[in-house]
Amino acid sequence: MKKISDNIKKYWYIYVVGAMLGLQALVFIVFNGNSYIQVHDNLDLFIPHYKMLSLNKAWFAQNADMPMLHGIDRNLLGSEFLLYNILYIVLPTLPAYFIGYGLKIAIGLFTFRLLAKDILGENYKSYRPLIVIIGTAYGMIPVFPTYGIAFTSVPLIIWLVRRLYIGEGFKKIAGDKTLVRSRILMYLGVFFYPILSYFSYHGFFILCYMCVAVIILWIKDKKFPFSVFSAICVLSVGYVVFEYRLFKAMLFDDTVTIRTTMLRADSSLLEALKAGFNEFINASFHSQDSHTYIVLAVVLVAVVCINITHIREHKAREILTDPVNLIMLWIIFNCLIFGLCDFAPFRGMLETIVPPLKGFEFSRTSFFNPFLWYAELLLVCIRLSNTGKKVWMSVSYMVAIAAMLVVMFMPQIYNDFYYTCYNQAFRIIKHKDTSTLNFNEFYSTELFEEIKNDIQYDGEWSAAYGLHPGVLVYNGISTVDGYLGMYSEEYKQKWLAIEAPAFEGSQSLGKYYNDWGARVSLYSGSDENTYAPVRELALSDTRLMVDIEELKSLECRFVFSRIEFSNSDELGIRLVGKYNTDISPYTIYVYDLR
Repeated sequence: MKKISDNIKKYWYIYVVGAMLGLQALVFIVFNGNSYIQVHDNLDLFIPHYKMLSLNKAWFAQNADMPMLHGIDRNLLGSEFLLYNILYIVLPTLPAYFIGYGLKIAIGLFTFRLLAKDILGENYKSYRPLIVIIGTAYGMIPVFPTYGIAFTSVPLIIWLVRRLYIGEGFKKIAGDKTLVRSRILMYLGVFFYPILSYFSYHGFFILCYMCVAVIILWIKDKKFPFSVFSAICVLSVGYVVFEYRLFKAMLFDDTVTIRTTMLRADSSLLEALKAGFNEFINASFHSQDSHTYIVLAVVLVAVVCINITHIREHKAREILTDPVNLIMLWIIFNCLIFGLCDFAPFRGMLETIVPPLKGFEFSRTSFFNPFLWYAELLLVCIRLSNTGKKVWMSVSYMVAIAAMLVVMFMPQIYNDFYYTCYNQAFRIIKHKDTSTLNFNEFYSTELFEEIKNDIQYDGEWSAAYGLHPGVLVYNGISTVDGYLGMYSEEYKQKWLAIEAPAFEGSQSLGKYYNDWGARVSLYSGSDENTYAPVRELALSDTRLMVDIEELKSLECRFVFSRIEFSNSDELGIRLVGKYNTDISPYTIYVYDLR
């Protein structure tokens, strides 16, 4: 018993972390398809794309058109070489999603710990509880699921480049096969790193940061850092190889896409700075890392105290080199870029410097802040534990645990664990469902199989009304609508013609689509959301407001709608059937346009 007690005392942090991770796993195992997974930019976007690629056996296809948006180039969809995407190649959708969720956490914890151990060296063991707890919090951050691994693997590329920079060059280790092999493995790690990353979200900026590092190190060391420069070259090649479809579409396809006509907010300088400040406090929804609640306050208080201490001890110069301050400056820089990208003169300058990246989201510098915030938290907690007083060491542990619990239990947009717990608890306590749909309900595969069998569906082009087109795509229905951030401007203009009657009565939706255009959908003529993923869709305007001849010109045969159209006779379309089941919240009206 004493041995067990000693082990618990020694490895208490492992039990705490294990309990939290085990709780998450248990919730998803128990509820499985009844888990409440975020729809926005997730179930309505990438998951249908992956399902479509699998259904059409097109993951490795070349020169293929996919049955969405009346036929889009396969190259506009995800790469077959990214780790997260590979899960959907080899596994059914839901297991792939949950394993991806788990891998994001595991990779975050492993790479955070790896980098901390490398930097702290012999002192690592003294801070291991803090590193494991904060590393787990970092791994669990509820960021954009499809690129969650790209978010949490950031420490790995820093570790690889750091090891290459610190290590000796090939000339000096030429006679030591072990060291040569180790250095080659480091470069291979850099080359294969893009499998965990994504160029548009992180890769472009990682390369930019590395270029800045080359300049800084060149000045600092008074010699050119060939190892870091070589890493830039190797990493660049890796991104091109593993995301060749993206580069082919960006650089070698002369099709004019909607990226060239997307309008960004044209903010004043003051508004842009306010947006940057808001990013500093809250983080945008794709990168919400829960830092607002514990991490922000602790770090800001620590920054003030640390710098006051430097001044009191007459060591003001250390303010410029203190790691806590340097990381804080990096966070602030990222937030400034985020805000200034809505300031037209600044954005125009970037697009002039790099013309092929017109429409590119330079504001994604903020996607590196999740790692930086938790790195700051670790440094602050280490400072607390170094005071030599047990009370402050206990405080550092409590802060770390509090940060982890906040990540788990605060309602951030992509916190599937929280929303599954909340919605299932509501159902058990209130004996009724919330308005939110779970995974099974959102896609309602059994209902759509029944519909397809009844109408003898055979790949005819179709459209959705009252639900996301992604629901049809996921169920193997070819669509003229869909959600994609890069397709031809010509098709966008075609859809504007189709939706002209709706946009006459709904100018805000018309502006939304015209200025952005990624969501190609049948819109309401009365400013109502026609694709909200809710249990009961209550639209006051039951008309289908389209130019029916323009829609028919796309060979569109069916419209799958959650409402019965009041103007079907006027449009000359025929109701084929009304469908519902006990296990789906949808009632689907199928209209034939022929």
